[in-house]
Parts: sequence; C-alpha cells; structure tokens
Amino acid sequence: MRKFPALLCTILVVAGTFGQTGDSPPQTKIMTLGVFHFAYPNLDAVKTDEKDQISVLDEPYQSEIIAISRAISDFNPTIIAVELNPRNQPVIDSLYSQYKADKFDLGKNEIYQLGFRIGRQMNLDRIYCIDDWGRHYENIGAIFTDSVRLSRFEDYFLHSGDTIYGVSVSAGKVTSITGELYEMNKPEYLKERLAVYLLHPFKYEEQPGDFTGVDFESGRWYNRNLRIFRNIQRIRYSSEDRILLIIGSEHLNLLNLFFDVSMEFELVSPLPYLERAKNLIFSDQEPYPARPQ
Repeated sequence: MRKFPALLCTILVVAGTFGQTGDSPPQTKIMTLGVFHFAYPNLDAVKTDEKDQISVLDEPYQSEIIAISRAISDFNPTIIAVELNPRNQPVIDSLYSQYKADKFDLGKNEIYQLGFRIGRQMNLDRIYCIDDWGRHYENIGAIFTDSVRLSRFEDYFLHSGDTIYGVSVSAGKVTSITGELYEMNKPEYLKERLAVYLLHPFKYEEQPGDFTGVDFESGRWYNRNLRIFRNIQRIRYSSEDRILLIIGSEHLNLLNLFFDVSMEFELVSPLPYLERAKNLIFSDQEPYPARPQ
C-alpha cells in the first residue's frame, strides 16, 4: 500500500514537468455553438410556454438559420458534433445520407437545421453524436424510485427561495435567432448560468447536513458534461481538424471551461461568426451559396 502514494506523486511530477517543457502537441480548434432547442422538447429545467414557441421552419427564422449556417461554415469545420447519444449514431448516419441525397426534409431540431445543413455545405461524411445523461450516485437513484421523496425534491426545486437571485424557470419568446444565439454564447451569460447550478437544487438536503443536492448535481450536470467531453475526445481527430460542437447553451458553462483549460483543444468563440450572420440573410427559396474559397 505504501507504493501507491509514491506512484501518485511520480505521476503528478511527470505531469507537471510535461506542462513546463513547452513540448505540448498542437491543439485542435473547437468552436462551441450554444443554442436553444429549436423543436422545444421542454426537457430542460427552463421551459418555454407554448404561446412563446416559434416555428423555425417559418420566415424570418429560416433565412436567419441559413445565414447562421453560412457564417459558421466560414470556420471551415471538418468535424461536427451534436447533442445526441452515440447510440443514435446509426439513425443520424442514415438521415444525414438521405439529406445529402435530397431525400430528407429538415425538421425543426437544431441538429438538422444547423448540423445537417452545415455538414452538407462542408461536404462532411458524418455528423457525430456525443451526448450522455451522466451517472448518479446510488443514493440519488433511490430518490427517483420513491414517489414521496421525489415529490419533496421537486417541490423544493420549483419553490426554492433562490428565486431572489432572479433565476427564471420559463424562457421568453425568441424574436431573432441570431440575436438569441449571440446572447446565449457570451462569456458573461455562461458564467451567470453556471452560478445557477450552485443554488437550487444544489442546496437541497433530505436531512440537515447531508449532501443530497450536491450529489444530484454531481451526476445531473458535472458528470454528464465530463462524459460529453470524453465522447468528443473519442472522435478521431488531429491538430489539423476543426471541430464544431452544436449543443444546448447551458452545457457550455462547463464545457467551455474544460476546452479552455485542455491541452488538446483551442476554444474558438462563435460570436464573431454570429455577428457576421446578421449581414448574410438569404431567402429560403434561394440555392444554398457556396462558401468563398
């Protein structure tokens, strides 16, 4: 047993030395594009009332989406990753192949509207699925099978006194997709959203002094995003690749931090590209324009 601490110290010293040599391999650029969910599945903590839901298939939203796709294509992504579990990869492969053959009409989901559209524009072979739901501790899993305990937990979440911090559980109506995505990808917005995960249900206790809320968020959010990060690492990429990640913007309050400190990746902001999209509004009846060389 004495060998383990010595081995751990050796690993830490080697890791520290590696970081100081300047011999780190070239990083792979990754742009993280945070979005709201275009099809409004309302599976997240923040819901959108039906009266506030828009149809992204209608104008002016389609023209905005085409403009956003064109602008993001200027990043020249060679890999696109989207918020779907890898078990859905065969279905996405099939639908994407049909779309490239003009045999599939894009639905409302941002995976189709942005991922498929940009992928075809860049002539990519595949759209990668990288989502994961995370893993809970056993004590948290037990709550989900106990209706009384679950009801208490849900009641705390919905009626927590933390509403004094201005945390809303309802999203308003989107008037401009471009403007909405621009705001959702601002560093200050993402920092503010991460702070929410240290409020409720983080502070929930079934018994005074326990860590029920902490354990819940450890699986629900921190473990989940670490697993998403790991799924992206599993994609075969090189320093010459340019990865585009399209995902619910809430995830970026952690993922951007991971990418920013990673030795493997160089984080690229979508904000300049979204700014450019404002000047690239195309009619949905026009052919999708070729990206300038």
